[in-house]
Amino acid sequence: MSTPSTIGGINLLPRPDKRQIYARIIPAELLQRFHLNPYLTDKQGNDLLALDAPSGSGSVELSLYHQLGFRDPVISGHLTDTMNGQIHILFYTLNNPDSPRYDVDQLSDGTLTQLGTLHRNQPAEIEALQAGLSPGQIREGLHQLKTAVTTFENFITDLGQTMHFAEPLFYHNAVIFERYGFRYQVGRRLMERIDQGFEPGGDLLPQLDGSTPFRQPEAAHSIRLRSWAIHDGILGQPFTNVTMYKESGKHAGVTTANCGW
Repeated sequence: MSTPSTIGGINLLPRPDKRQIYARIIPAELLQRFHLNPYLTDKQGNDLLALDAPSGSGSVELSLYHQLGFRDPVISGHLTDTMNGQIHILFYTLNNPDSPRYDVDQLSDGTLTQLGTLHRNQPAEIEALQAGLSPGQIREGLHQLKTAVTTFENFITDLGQTMHFAEPLFYHNAVIFERYGFRYQVGRRLMERIDQGFEPGGDLLPQLDGSTPFRQPEAAHSIRLRSWAIHDGILGQPFTNVTMYKESGKHAGVTTANCGW
């Protein structure tokens, strides 16, 4: 049986078949790191892969946990089909379960924040900022993004596709995607405008006035700190409407940001 070329096509398959296909998204190095077997179950046979891929839907959400009952997955993603049947990454994250957790994803009363895009738990965000994390991170990453990008591109190739899309949730995500060969379908002008705004004489530079913990002068020269300032509203608008694409086999080029991490 040949593999369907779309999320919608995969979702029509029996659950064991689509589970086996979606498991290809998970890097082998991640399984080795957490001593997980290829079936993604623990020693007691409990399933560690949460998969939401309903038949009739062009969307899939998956999360892999390193142990049963742990609060956060080590890898999580949300993929959809575009109108042209190509794969669009709406969300993708890697978490180090051995690192401290910062509750930027919820308020003290349990209200979900959508990683700070809907509501903000600023005390938790300040702690995350001081710990060296970027906006939207609840834990330190696994530092396996290069492997994850390669694994995902192989997954796309297995589907018979040569291109996929991604929607960066934060400014630093877009810069990281650039470094791994993604280009802009929408949003390059915004990224260039941001870079110009942080240059001498730029309109964003005066707003790095220390008025909040997220708006420190040194942010002008740091991708991570810029991202926190943008998350804090320095643009006067949310960081949205940025869509990127990657052609299989294409490597990183010049980024829009003239500063380091």
